[in-house]
Order: sequence, then structure tokens, then C-alpha cells
Amino acid sequence: MLNFLSCREMSQPLRLVLDTNVVMALWHFEDPKLAGLWALIDEKRADLFTRRDCLEELQRVLAYRQFAIEPARQIELYAAYVARAHCLPDADEAQLTFAASLPKCKDRDDQKFVSLAWDAGAHVLVTRDKLVLGLSRKTPLRDKLAILTPERLQQFLGSTSP
Repeated sequence: MLNFLSCREMSQPLRLVLDTNVVMALWHFEDPKLAGLWALIDEKRADLFTRRDCLEELQRVLAYRQFAIEPARQIELYAAYVARAHCLPDADEAQLTFAASLPKCKDRDDQKFVSLAWDAGAHVLVTRDKLVLGLSRKTPLRDKLAILTPERLQQFLGSTSP
């Protein structure tokens, strides 16, 4: 959390990792409650980070039948997100070794976002997933990485939408 607060004081772009549910809320559902987060991204006051495994999950989710997103639209949404995000290379051996020492999320599918946030030096991992949010108090995460809902991040930034 200290990293996040000092970044804010120095007016540097926030380094963010968005999990898939937040990407979907912003790009597909265009959640009006996240207007402040969208403005932060759109005005380039935040740098987004992703990795191949996270992008593969996004592709799978975009194709879920319950969303009924046409294939052409899936490609558009994916491309729009990728255009905004810095894609890090796959984790190397040293990163994988260290990642093994990070607190474990009970949902193994979400561990990749925790590892990505750590490797990217992110200030905030943005998620609505309760299991991921629960990791925010564990060392070494609590001292280097804020894990917040998008709504909470907007509150910290004073940019909540009406």
C-alpha cells in the first residue's frame, strides 16, 4: 500500500494489473460505476500490465456463451485491451521460483494475476474477487502491492462516479 500512496504523491502513472472480471466490466459491460477508473486509463494516468496467460484467460471468457459476444466483437474487445496494456514476457525461472513464495490464492486460476502484479512492480492489483482481495493483508504483498476493488481504487483517487 505504501508503494501506491507514494506513487500518488509523486504524480507518476499508476501501475495496474486488472483481473479478467475488471477488464470485462470496463471493456465489454462498460460499467458506468467504473467511469473514474476508465478515465484514469483513458487519460494515460495508469499503465496496465498483462501477460500471455492472462490474455489467454480473457480470450476464453470473451467466448463464453452466456455473454453472447459475436466473434468479431470478441476480437475488437481483446485488441482494444491489448492496445492499452504492456504485455510482459512469460515469467523466467527466477520469477517462477520467487512466485512460489508469494501467498497462494485458493483459486489457482487467479494466482497468475498476483504473480503478474508482483513481477510488473504494480502499485495495484484491481479485482472484485474475494479470494484475491483476501491476500492483501499477507506478507510480502501488503507492503508492496495494494489489492483493491475498482470501486475502492476510485475512492482512494477521489474519482468515484455519481
